[in-house]
Amino acid sequence: MPYLQTKDKSALYYYDWGTPAGTPVVLIHGWPLTSASWEMNARVLADNGYRVIAYDRRGFGRSDWAAKGYEYDTLASDLNDLLEALELRNATLVGFSMGGGEVARYLSTYGTGRVSKAVLVSSVTPYLLKTDDNPDGVDKKTFDGIVENLEKDRPTFLKAFGKQFYGVGLVHHPVSEAMLEFSQSMALTGSPDATLKLVNAWSETDFRGDLAKITIPTLIIHGTGDDTVPIDVSARRTKSLLANSELVEYDGAPHGLNVTHAASLNHDLMKFIQQPLSTAAL
Repeated sequence: MPYLQTKDKSALYYYDWGTPAGTPVVLIHGWPLTSASWEMNARVLADNGYRVIAYDRRGFGRSDWAAKGYEYDTLASDLNDLLEALELRNATLVGFSMGGGEVARYLSTYGTGRVSKAVLVSSVTPYLLKTDDNPDGVDKKTFDGIVENLEKDRPTFLKAFGKQFYGVGLVHHPVSEAMLEFSQSMALTGSPDATLKLVNAWSETDFRGDLAKITIPTLIIHGTGDDTVPIDVSARRTKSLLANSELVEYDGAPHGLNVTHAASLNHDLMKFIQQPLSTAAL
């Protein structure tokens, strides 16, 4: 299995699929999952001639349970280490949920020498936490409750979280029970320490300054039925902060739309990647 070593000597697992000479597409997974969560997307992209790279964030999946680094500066550094190790150029970064934060922090810190386009899917950007200068954000008590329940009974919380993630209700079942179990198995590979600390990272990090530095074409995709990261506090505000961007809303889609709306997402990703840079975003 391929691994790379980060600057702080942590080992990150990654996979590299598809056509070696194809346009590189780097998939960055959400919390609390792994690179395996991209199964329904990575396979299709690879089959259509792209070079698809996805990795397990530190603390999750087959990557090291690192003792530290569960904040966005280090996570962006890990992404930079991957791009440099694989010598990628003209890449499209696709960040899902908290992975959108990594895309924003990477671009604002390391620039666009290796990246030509970005995609934010169900992303936590620009800033989730309610503060005096972010009055429309989410109350800190919500995130404190997540941490409290993780500390009390991590498997039980993650099982319930998975249902919300995919919009599963009493009469609405957009994914199978087996898919819920698959997602739970991914989540439980995570270091308990990483799982807890990254709640603080994705809920409290302000990406507004990062977004202001992004000039490359950016596609924003979000579901209007997302109860995990509501669209009004995330994608619609992100769109207002990115001049060179396009927002595509999936009517009624939940947070985990890369599974529930995989065909639509795959179509929109390939359409965006294929567009000339001059017309890739509005």
